[in-house]
Amino acid sequence: MRIKKIVGKKLKAIRLKNDMTIQELAERSLVSSNMISRIERGLTIPSVEILMKLAGVFDKSINYFVEEVTTTHEVVFSTPGSRDKTVYDDEYNMHTESFTSGLRDPQFTSFYCTVQKGGTSGRKNMYHPGDELIYVLEGCIRVDIAGEVYTLNPGDSLSFKSHLPHRWDNIGDDDAKVIWTLSPFTTI
Repeated sequence: MRIKKIVGKKLKAIRLKNDMTIQELAERSLVSSNMISRIERGLTIPSVEILMKLAGVFDKSINYFVEEVTTTHEVVFSTPGSRDKTVYDDEYNMHTESFTSGLRDPQFTSFYCTVQKGGTSGRKNMYHPGDELIYVLEGCIRVDIAGEVYTLNPGDSLSFKSHLPHRWDNIGDDDAKVIWTLSPFTTI
C-alpha cells in the first residue's frame, strides 16, 4: 500500500472513530479542511508539520499514520543486545535502547539509556507535551524542572509534566544507566 493511501486511510479512520467531522478536525488542528480531505482521499502526502498537528489532536505520534500494521506488533519482547539502538553522541552523549520499538501505535515510549560521564541535555531548557519518568539504575543525574533541582541516585525516580521547562546533566563520576519513559510517544 502506498504511503498516501496508508496515511489517508488511518486519518479518516481515527477521525470517524472520534465522531469528528473534517471541519471539526480542521478547527482543532489548524489544518485546512481542503488539505484534510485531500489527505484522506490519498491525493497528497502531508508535510511533517501538518502530520504533527493532526496527530496532536488525537494524542498520537506521527508514526501512527505511517506504520503499516504488518510491521508492528501488539506484543514486543526484547532482550539485551536485540533492541533498536540510537546514539546521541553529538547532542547528549547518550546511547539508548528502545523497549517499545515495534509496538503498534504506542501511547508511550521507554528507553534504557546510557548517559556518558558529563552528558547533558544542553544549556537550554526543553519542553514538550506529555509526561516523563526518569528512573536511575546506576550513576547520578541532576534534573532541573522549572528552576527546581533534583539529584537522582540509584533507585531514585522522578516523574513530571513535560510541558514544564526542564534539562538534565550526568553529574556522576561514571556513565549513568537510566530508564526513561515518555508519554505520549516522543523522542528524548
